[in-house]
Amino acid sequence: MLPAAVEAVAQQLVTVGNASSLHGSGRAARRVVEESREQIAGALGARPSEVVFTSGGTESDNLALQGAFRARRAADPRRTRLLVSTVEHHAVLDTVEHLVRDEGARVSWLEVDPEGRVAPEVLRAALAAEPESAALVSVMWANNEVGTIQPVAELAAVAAEFGVPFHTDAVQAAGHTPVDFAASGADLVTVSAHKLGGPVGVGALVARRDAPVVPLLFGGGQERQLRSGTVDAPGIRGFAVAVEESVRTLPEETARLVALRDRLVRGALDLGLGITVSGAYAPGDAERRLAGNVHLRVPRCDGDSLLYLLDAVGVECSTGSACQAGVPQPSHVLLAMGVPEEEARGALRLTLGHTSSEADVEAVLAALPGAVERAQRAHDATGGAGLGGARRAG
Repeated sequence: MLPAAVEAVAQQLVTVGNASSLHGSGRAARRVVEESREQIAGALGARPSEVVFTSGGTESDNLALQGAFRARRAADPRRTRLLVSTVEHHAVLDTVEHLVRDEGARVSWLEVDPEGRVAPEVLRAALAAEPESAALVSVMWANNEVGTIQPVAELAAVAAEFGVPFHTDAVQAAGHTPVDFAASGADLVTVSAHKLGGPVGVGALVARRDAPVVPLLFGGGQERQLRSGTVDAPGIRGFAVAVEESVRTLPEETARLVALRDRLVRGALDLGLGITVSGAYAPGDAERRLAGNVHLRVPRCDGDSLLYLLDAVGVECSTGSACQAGVPQPSHVLLAMGVPEEEARGALRLTLGHTSSEADVEAVLAALPGAVERAQRAHDATGGAGLGGARRAG
């Protein structure tokens, strides 16, 4: 968390008051919530009435997809088709799976190019194939694994041509690349506090007033009748402070992180280990890729092995892989981008943020050769099963 957000949450935590109550303490809490709503809206190019507070990105994605699907189907029973990119976060993918399995939805998967981007013409062709059935389009603003930034405004414009609401998961984007709700043309945008220096457990669905959405939760209708539940005033306060600071400092922080990212990528490639970079990448570029995202593929390696070996020397990273029936599966994002399965298994994601320094980058580069050598030895000795001999469950 950003220090200013920590301080804001701590101050509000000791203040009594339910923002739905009419007494003095309740009104004071309501003032905090509404002033925070105005701050967040201003930073994200939205109106305050368009900011609907939730418990975070997963709930916001569920509200957007389930809420919009049900609203559209109720208005027109033919509207049962979801158009979704193949590289979405599981908060979107698993919600789509639920709607297909339990609520009669159909899905048209929008394929991506080798950099992980959905071309507007791909969306246009998918909509034109069966325009009367389209309920909602959902394409994330920036990818959580490889950092690719989508052409959101162009995609939203295509959806608007066909009169179809457009949702984008901007959890990775807000506070890290310019996000302007009004200018984007999107109808629904998901944001989360903890991805931009705020507290865990609070987020928002930014929703146009005319966006077709029905609620998932009932019991008070505190948030525009779209989301019931006592609002988290301390979390919302920290969220607002984090959004405002991350957006205000975005230009200089982007330049700083791009320099660190490029040093890390250049250093990794220069190690002579056969490492490659996934997704859109050009030195100095922060328009097609998030400034703080480094996604590497290491040959003859199991990503989990690399993760544990690096963790043992103080480098925390992730792989993007999943585990099904006790067998680790390569990242669906990399597979959708056309990366061969064996290459995808050696994936490593390193994320830089406001606490990252040049010393951190140098520590990673110093740790990589030893970790890769051990991981490759384990891979070769076990036939690709990594450190565990057989592929581990979990």
